Amino acid sequence: MTSESKTMAPGATSTLWAGILFSLAFTAIIWWLDPRLAGIELLPDTGASWYYWKLPDPTTITRLSAWASYLVHQLGLWGLIYYAQTRPHKYSDRLHRVNIYALGWNALFIAWHELQTHIWYDGLAQDVSIWSSQVSVVILLIWVLLMENPRRGVFFGAKAPISRRIVDFARKYHGYFFAWATVYTFWYHPAVSTPGHLIGFLYMFLLLLQGSLFFTRIHVNRVWTFALEFIVLVHGTIVAIYQANGIWPMFLFGFAGIFIVTQMHGLGLSRKVKIALAALYGLGALWVYSGRGYTKLYELISIPLIDYLGLFVLAGLLWLVMAVFPRLNGKPSQSQ
Repeated sequence: MTSESKTMAPGATSTLWAGILFSLAFTAIIWWLDPRLAGIELLPDTGASWYYWKLPDPTTITRLSAWASYLVHQLGLWGLIYYAQTRPHKYSDRLHRVNIYALGWNALFIAWHELQTHIWYDGLAQDVSIWSSQVSVVILLIWVLLMENPRRGVFFGAKAPISRRIVDFARKYHGYFFAWATVYTFWYHPAVSTPGHLIGFLYMFLLLLQGSLFFTRIHVNRVWTFALEFIVLVHGTIVAIYQANGIWPMFLFGFAGIFIVTQMHGLGLSRKVKIALAALYGLGALWVYSGRGYTKLYELISIPLIDYLGLFVLAGLLWLVMAVFPRLNGKPSQSQ
Protein backbone atom coordinates (compact mmCIF):
# COMPACT_ATOMS: atom_id res chain seq x y z
CA MET A 1 0.00 0.00 0.00
CA THR A 2 1.06 3.59 -0.54
CA SER A 3 1.26 5.91 2.46
CA GLU A 4 -2.03 7.49 1.40
CA SER A 5 -3.83 4.16 1.07
CA LYS A 6 -2.46 3.06 4.46
CA THR A 7 -4.00 6.16 6.01
CA MET A 8 -7.33 5.28 4.39
CA ALA A 9 -7.15 1.61 5.42
CA PRO A 10 -9.57 0.47 8.13
CA GLY A 11 -8.29 0.56 11.69
CA ALA A 12 -7.34 -2.83 13.12
CA THR A 13 -9.17 -2.28 16.41
CA SER A 14 -12.44 -1.23 14.73
CA THR A 15 -12.06 -4.21 12.39
CA LEU A 16 -11.67 -6.51 15.38
CA TRP A 17 -14.94 -5.29 16.88
CA ALA A 18 -16.68 -5.58 13.52
CA GLY A 19 -15.32 -9.12 13.20
CA ILE A 20 -16.60 -10.04 16.67
CA LEU A 21 -20.07 -8.74 15.73
CA PHE A 22 -19.91 -10.69 12.47
CA SER A 23 -18.95 -13.83 14.41
CA LEU A 24 -21.87 -13.42 16.81
CA ALA A 25 -24.28 -12.68 13.96
CA PHE A 26 -23.23 -15.69 11.93
CA THR A 27 -23.47 -17.94 14.98
CA ALA A 28 -27.06 -16.68 15.32
CA ILE A 29 -27.65 -17.49 11.62
CA ILE A 30 -26.51 -21.09 12.20
CA TRP A 31 -28.99 -21.33 15.09
CA TRP A 32 -31.80 -19.69 13.08
CA LEU A 33 -31.43 -21.96 10.04
CA ASP A 34 -30.92 -25.17 12.00
CA PRO A 35 -34.61 -26.30 11.86
CA ARG A 36 -34.11 -26.87 8.11
CA LEU A 37 -31.81 -29.78 9.03
CA ALA A 38 -34.37 -31.48 11.29
CA GLY A 39 -35.30 -34.08 8.66
CA ILE A 40 -31.80 -35.56 8.43
CA GLU A 41 -31.62 -38.97 10.10
CA LEU A 42 -28.42 -39.88 11.93
CA LEU A 43 -27.06 -43.10 13.39
CA PRO A 44 -27.22 -43.78 17.16
CA ASP A 45 -24.39 -42.45 19.29
CA THR A 46 -22.00 -45.27 20.23
CA GLY A 47 -19.60 -43.54 22.61
CA ALA A 48 -16.78 -41.04 23.01
CA SER A 49 -14.98 -42.00 19.80
CA TRP A 50 -18.13 -41.75 17.68
CA TYR A 51 -19.05 -38.48 15.99
CA TYR A 52 -22.82 -38.32 15.82
CA TRP A 53 -23.36 -35.54 13.24
CA LYS A 54 -22.54 -37.30 9.96
CA LEU A 55 -24.66 -38.92 7.28
CA PRO A 56 -25.37 -42.66 7.57
CA ASP A 57 -24.87 -43.08 3.81
CA PRO A 58 -22.31 -40.59 2.49
CA THR A 59 -21.80 -40.23 -1.23
CA THR A 60 -18.91 -39.09 -3.38
CA ILE A 61 -20.41 -35.63 -3.75
CA THR A 62 -21.06 -35.17 0.00
CA ARG A 63 -17.46 -36.10 0.73
CA LEU A 64 -16.12 -33.98 -2.11
CA SER A 65 -18.11 -30.94 -0.98
CA ALA A 66 -16.39 -31.01 2.41
CA TRP A 67 -12.86 -31.97 1.37
CA ALA A 68 -12.63 -29.69 -1.67
CA SER A 69 -13.99 -26.75 0.34
CA TYR A 70 -11.53 -27.43 3.16
CA LEU A 71 -8.53 -27.71 0.83
CA VAL A 72 -9.32 -24.52 -1.11
CA HIS A 73 -9.92 -22.62 2.14
CA GLN A 74 -6.74 -24.02 3.71
CA LEU A 75 -4.39 -23.50 0.77
CA GLY A 76 -5.70 -19.99 0.16
CA LEU A 77 -5.11 -18.96 3.77
CA TRP A 78 -1.63 -20.50 3.81
CA GLY A 79 -0.86 -18.61 0.62
CA LEU A 80 -1.90 -15.31 2.20
CA ILE A 81 0.25 -16.00 5.27
CA TYR A 82 3.23 -16.82 3.05
CA TYR A 83 2.64 -13.66 1.02
CA ALA A 84 2.54 -11.56 4.19
CA GLN A 85 5.71 -13.11 5.60
CA THR A 86 7.75 -12.78 2.42
CA ARG A 87 6.96 -9.08 1.84
CA PRO A 88 8.05 -6.22 4.09
CA HIS A 89 5.19 -5.65 6.55
CA LYS A 90 5.49 -3.66 9.76
CA TYR A 91 3.08 -3.92 12.66
CA SER A 92 0.45 -1.24 12.23
CA ASP A 93 -2.72 0.11 13.83
CA ARG A 94 -4.36 -0.16 10.40
CA LEU A 95 -4.99 -3.08 8.09
CA HIS A 96 -2.61 -4.05 5.34
CA ARG A 97 -4.10 -5.06 2.01
CA VAL A 98 -3.34 -8.71 2.76
CA ASN A 99 -5.43 -8.48 5.95
CA ILE A 100 -8.42 -7.38 3.89
CA TYR A 101 -7.88 -10.35 1.56
CA ALA A 102 -7.64 -12.74 4.51
CA LEU A 103 -10.77 -11.36 6.18
CA GLY A 104 -12.72 -11.63 2.94
CA TRP A 105 -11.41 -15.14 2.25
CA ASN A 106 -12.46 -16.41 5.68
CA ALA A 107 -15.84 -14.66 5.56
CA LEU A 108 -16.50 -16.23 2.14
CA PHE A 109 -15.86 -19.75 3.43
CA ILE A 110 -17.82 -19.18 6.62
CA ALA A 111 -20.85 -18.34 4.49
CA TRP A 112 -20.11 -21.20 2.08
CA HIS A 113 -19.87 -23.75 4.91
CA GLU A 114 -23.35 -22.82 6.09
CA LEU A 115 -24.71 -23.30 2.56
CA GLN A 116 -22.69 -26.51 2.06
CA THR A 117 -24.17 -27.95 5.27
CA HIS A 118 -27.72 -27.33 4.09
CA ILE A 119 -27.03 -28.89 0.69
CA TRP A 120 -24.76 -31.85 1.52
CA TYR A 121 -24.55 -31.75 5.35
CA ASP A 122 -21.32 -33.67 5.94
CA GLY A 123 -18.04 -32.22 7.14
CA LEU A 124 -14.65 -33.89 7.36
CA ALA A 125 -15.90 -35.96 10.31
CA GLN A 126 -17.13 -38.61 7.88
CA ASP A 127 -13.55 -39.69 7.15
CA VAL A 128 -11.32 -38.72 10.09
CA SER A 129 -11.36 -39.33 13.84
CA ILE A 130 -13.03 -36.95 16.26
CA TRP A 131 -9.78 -36.94 18.24
CA SER A 132 -7.90 -35.34 15.34
CA SER A 133 -10.06 -32.23 15.58
CA GLN A 134 -9.78 -31.99 19.36
CA VAL A 135 -6.04 -32.64 19.46
CA SER A 136 -5.35 -29.97 16.83
CA VAL A 137 -6.89 -27.28 19.06
CA VAL A 138 -5.13 -28.64 22.16
CA ILE A 139 -1.77 -28.31 20.39
CA LEU A 140 -2.70 -24.77 19.31
CA LEU A 141 -3.30 -23.79 22.94
CA ILE A 142 -0.06 -25.46 24.06
CA TRP A 143 1.78 -23.62 21.27
CA VAL A 144 0.51 -20.34 22.76
CA LEU A 145 1.90 -21.35 26.17
CA LEU A 146 5.28 -21.89 24.50
CA MET A 147 5.29 -18.54 22.67
CA GLU A 148 4.23 -16.65 25.79
CA ASN A 149 6.82 -18.28 28.07
CA PRO A 150 9.40 -15.45 27.77
CA ARG A 151 6.80 -12.81 28.68
CA ARG A 152 4.61 -14.34 31.40
CA GLY A 153 6.34 -17.59 32.29
CA VAL A 154 4.55 -20.89 32.79
CA PHE A 155 4.53 -21.65 36.53
CA PHE A 156 3.32 -18.68 38.61
CA GLY A 157 5.40 -16.27 36.55
CA ALA A 158 8.52 -18.45 36.45
CA LYS A 159 9.79 -19.22 32.96
CA ALA A 160 10.09 -22.79 31.74
CA PRO A 161 13.69 -23.73 30.75
CA ILE A 162 13.08 -23.55 27.00
CA SER A 163 15.58 -22.06 24.56
CA ARG A 164 14.70 -18.66 23.09
CA ARG A 165 15.64 -20.07 19.67
CA ILE A 166 12.83 -22.60 19.99
CA VAL A 167 10.37 -19.87 20.99
CA ASP A 168 11.45 -17.71 18.04
CA PHE A 169 11.02 -20.68 15.71
CA ALA A 170 7.53 -21.31 17.13
CA ARG A 171 6.61 -17.66 16.57
CA LYS A 172 7.94 -17.63 13.03
CA TYR A 173 5.85 -20.59 11.87
CA HIS A 174 2.89 -20.55 14.24
CA GLY A 175 0.61 -18.95 11.66
CA TYR A 176 0.73 -21.99 9.40
CA PHE A 177 -0.10 -24.43 12.18
CA PHE A 178 -2.78 -22.20 13.70
CA ALA A 179 -4.40 -21.77 10.29
CA TRP A 180 -4.43 -25.54 9.82
CA ALA A 181 -5.84 -26.30 13.27
CA THR A 182 -8.57 -23.69 12.89
CA VAL A 183 -9.61 -24.39 9.29
CA TYR A 184 -9.45 -28.18 9.79
CA THR A 185 -11.63 -28.00 12.91
CA PHE A 186 -14.00 -25.54 11.20
CA TRP A 187 -14.61 -27.97 8.33
CA TYR A 188 -14.70 -31.04 10.55
CA HIS A 189 -18.19 -30.20 11.80
CA PRO A 190 -21.39 -29.50 9.87
CA ALA A 191 -22.94 -26.15 10.78
CA VAL A 192 -25.54 -27.51 13.21
CA SER A 193 -27.03 -25.82 16.23
CA THR A 194 -26.31 -27.78 19.41
CA PRO A 195 -24.96 -25.64 22.27
CA GLY A 196 -21.54 -27.23 21.83
CA HIS A 197 -21.48 -26.60 18.09
CA LEU A 198 -22.62 -22.99 18.46
CA ILE A 199 -19.96 -22.03 20.99
CA GLY A 200 -17.44 -24.07 18.96
CA PHE A 201 -18.23 -22.26 15.72
CA LEU A 202 -18.13 -18.90 17.50
CA TYR A 203 -14.69 -19.82 18.80
CA MET A 204 -13.52 -20.86 15.33
CA PHE A 205 -14.85 -17.60 13.84
CA LEU A 206 -12.86 -15.62 16.41
CA LEU A 207 -9.71 -17.65 15.73
CA LEU A 208 -10.12 -17.09 12.00
CA LEU A 209 -10.55 -13.39 12.72
CA GLN A 210 -7.34 -13.37 14.77
CA GLY A 211 -5.56 -15.27 12.03
CA SER A 212 -6.58 -12.61 9.50
CA LEU A 213 -5.10 -9.72 11.49
CA PHE A 214 -1.40 -10.66 11.26
CA PHE A 215 1.05 -7.75 11.26
CA THR A 216 -1.42 -5.50 13.08
CA ARG A 217 -0.96 -4.43 16.67
CA ILE A 218 -4.34 -5.83 17.69
CA HIS A 219 -3.02 -9.28 16.69
CA VAL A 220 -0.63 -9.11 19.66
CA ASN A 221 -2.93 -7.26 22.07
CA ARG A 222 -2.59 -9.15 25.36
CA VAL A 223 -6.20 -8.76 26.48
CA TRP A 224 -7.52 -10.02 23.13
CA THR A 225 -5.11 -12.96 22.91
CA PHE A 226 -5.88 -13.93 26.50
CA ALA A 227 -9.61 -13.83 25.75
CA LEU A 228 -9.05 -16.32 22.93
CA GLU A 229 -7.21 -18.63 25.33
CA PHE A 230 -9.87 -18.28 28.01
CA ILE A 231 -12.87 -19.00 25.78
CA VAL A 232 -11.84 -22.67 25.67
CA LEU A 233 -12.82 -22.90 29.37
CA VAL A 234 -16.35 -21.83 28.48
CA HIS A 235 -16.48 -24.07 25.41
CA GLY A 236 -15.15 -27.18 27.13
CA THR A 237 -17.42 -26.79 30.14
CA ILE A 238 -20.56 -26.17 28.06
CA VAL A 239 -19.87 -29.19 25.84
CA ALA A 240 -19.32 -31.42 28.88
CA ILE A 241 -22.53 -30.20 30.54
CA TYR A 242 -24.49 -30.74 27.32
CA GLN A 243 -23.14 -34.28 26.96
CA ALA A 244 -24.30 -35.04 30.51
CA ASN A 245 -21.27 -37.22 31.16
CA GLY A 246 -20.67 -35.76 34.62
CA ILE A 247 -17.12 -34.56 33.97
CA TRP A 248 -17.78 -30.85 33.48
CA PRO A 249 -15.78 -29.94 36.66
CA MET A 250 -12.66 -31.43 35.06
CA PHE A 251 -12.94 -28.93 32.21
CA LEU A 252 -14.01 -25.99 34.34
CA PHE A 253 -11.34 -26.37 37.02
CA GLY A 254 -8.73 -27.79 34.64
CA PHE A 255 -8.71 -24.74 32.39
CA ALA A 256 -9.26 -22.43 35.38
CA GLY A 257 -6.17 -24.03 36.93
CA ILE A 258 -4.12 -23.09 33.86
CA PHE A 259 -5.43 -19.54 34.26
CA ILE A 260 -4.28 -19.44 37.90
CA VAL A 261 -0.89 -21.06 37.30
CA THR A 262 -0.01 -19.36 33.99
CA GLN A 263 -2.35 -17.03 32.17
CA MET A 264 -3.21 -14.46 34.83
CA HIS A 265 0.48 -13.65 35.27
CA GLY A 266 0.56 -11.99 31.86
CA LEU A 267 -2.27 -9.55 32.53
CA GLY A 268 -0.52 -7.04 34.78
CA LEU A 269 -2.72 -7.88 37.77
CA SER A 270 -1.71 -6.83 41.27
CA ARG A 271 -0.56 -9.38 43.82
CA LYS A 272 -3.78 -8.91 45.81
CA VAL A 273 -5.95 -9.61 42.78
CA LYS A 274 -3.95 -12.74 41.96
CA ILE A 275 -4.32 -14.00 45.53
CA ALA A 276 -8.05 -13.29 45.44
CA LEU A 277 -8.50 -15.17 42.16
CA ALA A 278 -6.49 -18.13 43.46
CA ALA A 279 -8.59 -18.17 46.64
CA LEU A 280 -11.79 -18.07 44.58
CA TYR A 281 -10.54 -21.02 42.55
CA GLY A 282 -9.67 -22.97 45.70
CA LEU A 283 -12.99 -22.28 47.40
CA GLY A 284 -14.92 -23.21 44.25
CA ALA A 285 -13.04 -26.48 43.91
CA LEU A 286 -13.55 -27.26 47.60
CA TRP A 287 -17.28 -26.64 47.33
CA VAL A 288 -17.75 -28.74 44.18
CA TYR A 289 -15.57 -31.66 45.26
CA SER A 290 -16.95 -31.80 48.79
CA GLY A 291 -20.11 -33.09 47.11
CA ARG A 292 -18.46 -34.78 44.16
CA GLY A 293 -16.03 -36.76 46.27
CA TYR A 294 -12.40 -36.09 47.06
CA THR A 295 -11.38 -39.28 45.26
CA LYS A 296 -11.99 -37.30 42.05
CA LEU A 297 -9.60 -34.50 42.90
CA TYR A 298 -7.28 -35.85 40.20
CA GLU A 299 -9.61 -34.07 37.75
CA LEU A 300 -8.13 -30.76 38.89
CA ILE A 301 -4.74 -31.63 37.42
CA SER A 302 -5.71 -33.80 34.43
CA ILE A 303 -5.93 -31.02 31.84
CA PRO A 304 -3.05 -28.90 33.24
CA LEU A 305 -0.83 -31.99 33.34
CA ILE A 306 -1.56 -32.72 29.67
CA ASP A 307 -0.88 -29.11 28.69
CA TYR A 308 2.35 -28.67 30.67
CA LEU A 309 3.78 -32.02 29.59
CA GLY A 310 2.66 -31.18 26.05
CA LEU A 311 4.57 -27.89 26.28
CA PHE A 312 7.89 -29.69 26.71
CA VAL A 313 7.01 -32.33 24.10
CA LEU A 314 6.19 -29.57 21.60
CA ALA A 315 9.42 -27.74 22.42
CA GLY A 316 11.33 -30.98 21.83
CA LEU A 317 9.62 -31.60 18.51
CA LEU A 318 10.32 -28.08 17.30
CA TRP A 319 13.97 -28.45 18.35
CA LEU A 320 14.12 -31.67 16.31
CA VAL A 321 12.64 -29.92 13.25
CA MET A 322 15.19 -27.12 13.64
CA ALA A 323 18.01 -29.66 13.83
CA VAL A 324 16.85 -31.64 10.79
CA PHE A 325 15.97 -28.58 8.69
CA PRO A 326 18.45 -25.85 9.74
CA ARG A 327 17.47 -23.65 6.79
CA LEU A 328 14.12 -23.04 8.46
CA ASN A 329 15.81 -21.30 11.38
CA GLY A 330 15.86 -17.55 11.58
CA LYS A 331 14.32 -14.55 13.24
CA PRO A 332 10.54 -14.68 13.71
CA SER A 333 8.47 -12.88 11.10
CA GLN A 334 5.55 -12.52 13.49
CA SER A 335 5.57 -12.08 17.25
CA GLN A 336 2.84 -13.12 19.61
